[in-house]
Amino acid sequence: MSQHPETTAHLQYRLPAVRHLAWMCHAPQLISSAMGFVPEKHLPADAEERLKAWDSAPRLGPSVLTEQPARRLGHYFERLYECLVRDLLGWEILLRNQPVRSRGITLGELDFVVRNPADNAVEHHEIAVKFYLGHLEAGGDAAMWYGPDSRDRLDIKTGRLISHQSRMSERPEARSLLASMGIEAPSRPRIFMPGYLFHPLGAPLPVPAGVPANHLRGDWLYIDQLERMVESTKQWIPLVKPHWLGPWRQQAAPDFRETGAALEVVRSAGIPRLFARLEQSPVDGYWQETSRIFVVPGIWPASARQD
Repeated sequence: MSQHPETTAHLQYRLPAVRHLAWMCHAPQLISSAMGFVPEKHLPADAEERLKAWDSAPRLGPSVLTEQPARRLGHYFERLYECLVRDLLGWEILLRNQPVRSRGITLGELDFVVRNPADNAVEHHEIAVKFYLGHLEAGGDAAMWYGPDSRDRLDIKTGRLISHQSRMSERPEARSLLASMGIEAPSRPRIFMPGYLFHPLGAPLPVPAGVPANHLRGDWLYIDQLERMVESTKQWIPLVKPHWLGPWRQQAAPDFRETGAALEVVRSAGIPRLFARLEQSPVDGYWQETSRIFVVPGIWPASARQD
């Protein structure tokens, strides 16, 4: 099961963007670090009431709730993070997505520089949302954790966040840039990386080093394994970005034609696809996500294609 008590609670929200925002407030991270930023520790007492109000009247809330979401999940995630920090937490955002250059060469980027009102400190936040599938390498005794696009790997991303991205604000080039903009040097870096780890169906793997035990989980399997479990896919629906964030709910029953078409993409195009298993709520009749599963082509992770 991929669900988590906090995640299940977010199904109360009808508007997808509000569900996504609520999920970001509480989702466990995929990285354990002293630099980890935990939004729920900073939420004001009325945060839930505010989310409910935005869900009821989205046009009275932040514009991100009603605008067409960016096709790229990372861009949408950044817009929601901006909303979380500014509109829910009430922090000042000093800058975002600022490239740092030296002699015309881009060294990196500062995702967010913000001011924490609790102590008036300037903080540098690096953020990402990630989905990794555990794969036991042939002849190996330790799993590797790959993204659907297998060029992305948990250990590489974690290492880069800790040793490079979060340290960008310490570079003299970054400090000079910030000073030229009238922004004092950040006193602390923060990392925010929620997401899911998907385990081989029926064969869960040990939690990788550095990942909290309470991380969100799902399953994955190869497309050929579906032949013996076709019946269970009748309650599946394909999840498309940006709805990889937060739990899914819908009024209509799952349409197996949509699921079949998505599975055919895996089979014919070699592109991994994410699905949610739904169950009908006895309370309001809506179909709600209970678990997640990735279906991948037989050549994965050697392939690196994604939609």
